[in-house]
Amino acid sequence: MSETAMLFVHDEGQKAIMDVAAQCFLERGFHATSIDDVARRLGSTKGRVYHFFASKADLLFAVAEHGMDVNFKAIEPYLDADMPAIKKLYEMAIAHTLAMINYRPYQNAVWQGVEIYMRGATTPEQRERLSTLVDTRDRYSTLFRSVLEQARDDGALSYRDGSIARQLMFMTLNSPVFWYKPREGETDADRLSIARQCVDFALSGLDARHAAV
Repeated sequence: MSETAMLFVHDEGQKAIMDVAAQCFLERGFHATSIDDVARRLGSTKGRVYHFFASKADLLFAVAEHGMDVNFKAIEPYLDADMPAIKKLYEMAIAHTLAMINYRPYQNAVWQGVEIYMRGATTPEQRERLSTLVDTRDRYSTLFRSVLEQARDDGALSYRDGSIARQLMFMTLNSPVFWYKPREGETDADRLSIARQCVDFALSGLDARHAAV
């Protein structure tokens, strides 16, 4: 695994709780979700949840951290790949968008964690952990920055401000977190098609010379 990735190893008991909590946070939001809600949906007691997680905030942080770990793992195969920068960017963007789709509850928790950090409504201990999450998200974004710059240097992209370009690109690539809902009978190919449409739209805004690479 890349040194840039966050590695969180969870046993099956922890992971089951995190899966349920991620879905609850997605549907109800962090503030409206209680440990009782998680335990009820899990079909267990609050004690089982508290055995692994000290608080609801601790549970959210674990879910969000796992979401970022998923993202790093998704793009890792392409980081050192020997291919043109525009092709690498396209593959990384596809992998990222599929992570937004396939792990939507976890990715939504990342967004909620960052929102809580930005609003400052935390204890000092919580803010320290959320700061680590934000730093990790920034390191992840930086992996895309170098590829964007190389693609521009190659003449495959055209944009003026790299920071703005990256933010706008991620707004599109992250968007399935807010609107995607699986359809009955949906296949992996269907989800890949959705991801490709998102990526094509995002890169067209950067004047990509190779749509649908």
